[in-house]
Amino acid sequence: MKKSLSLLILILIFACKGDPEGKGASKIENDSITDKSILNGELLEENRVEFTLKEANNLAELPLNCINTEYPNKLGQTLENKEALGEPSELHPAFYGCFDWHSSVHAHWSMLSLLKQFPDLEKAETIRRKLKESLSAENIQGEIAYFQREESASFERTYGWAWLLKLAEELETWNDPLAEELSENLAPLTNLIVEKYIEFLPKLNYPIRVGEHTNTAFGLSFAYDYAIAAENAELEQLISKRAKDFYLKDDDCPLSWEPSGFDFLSPCLEEINIMRRVLPKNAFEMWLDDFLPQLRSEDFQMEVGEVSDRTDGKLVHLDGLNFSRAWVFYGLINQYPEKFSHLKGLADKHMAYSFPNLVGDSYEGGHWLGSFAIYALQESKGL
Repeated sequence: MKKSLSLLILILIFACKGDPEGKGASKIENDSITDKSILNGELLEENRVEFTLKEANNLAELPLNCINTEYPNKLGQTLENKEALGEPSELHPAFYGCFDWHSSVHAHWSMLSLLKQFPDLEKAETIRRKLKESLSAENIQGEIAYFQREESASFERTYGWAWLLKLAEELETWNDPLAEELSENLAPLTNLIVEKYIEFLPKLNYPIRVGEHTNTAFGLSFAYDYAIAAENAELEQLISKRAKDFYLKDDDCPLSWEPSGFDFLSPCLEEINIMRRVLPKNAFEMWLDDFLPQLRSEDFQMEVGEVSDRTDGKLVHLDGLNFSRAWVFYGLINQYPEKFSHLKGLADKHMAYSFPNLVGDSYEGGHWLGSFAIYALQESKGL
């Protein structure tokens, strides 16, 4: 790597002295965006998806319609014997709906996130009731029992783990009696997932660089956010170390190779998403200049992922890719607006392509895509 020695020295300096400018990964810059960027934003205003109460009410229907829908169901189960077979709701009393375990987890996160951001949701009381029913202490103990099976040690590693911690983070950061109750119920499972991360990450010799569930950078990003919110220093430091181990020497990410046909995550952009969190500002900028320097260009463009058949559960992944690309762009703008505000129009373009297809979509996309859209919209708020 052309600047690897300088970059390592920078990181060591910041580790010893802190970030003297107060602009590390956990800081949000408040500099004004440039006039040119404002103009670009106005020119692309027709692409903007507004996160209004009306849209929130529409999006809430997606998790409400699937969290108690038991079939069809993809269990992803390794059977130790024939007695291990069971109905999804028996195996996963909290997270049995929405086709698979991880989709059920992030459907619960979706309801929680919408309720926090829009207390006047039309179905707010229904959402509260359903969250209490699903995330009861008894149901969470049932989920723990499944994870404690010897054959389930790697179940949902690390995609489902990451979404479980995102759900826990949402509860951790909501000042509401319901959140306190549900966080206490969820805590044993949250702690188990944290333990699984701490056990697994030191053994992972190489990162997994794919555009689907097992992508390491995605799994690290959500877990890192939880560690910050929960003030879990052990998890935070471990993720920071492993992210640097995996990605610090990376150069020239082959963005032209993306997307693959079933991607819902961008391997290049998800790597940026974790590195912006764990590197101080100057170190991140040096790293990015080697990793994806074209991202700094005012003329940077990426074509949206085009979906040919939204009834195909794999092909519709590309709608998720558009949302996840957008959340990376919005996250960069939030953290470093003076450097990346030119990406706003591109993020809006990705949102605009896939967002109109969410409500009323086939179950292949409807059981999970709403969560991706909500997270991207959450990242876009205030821009």
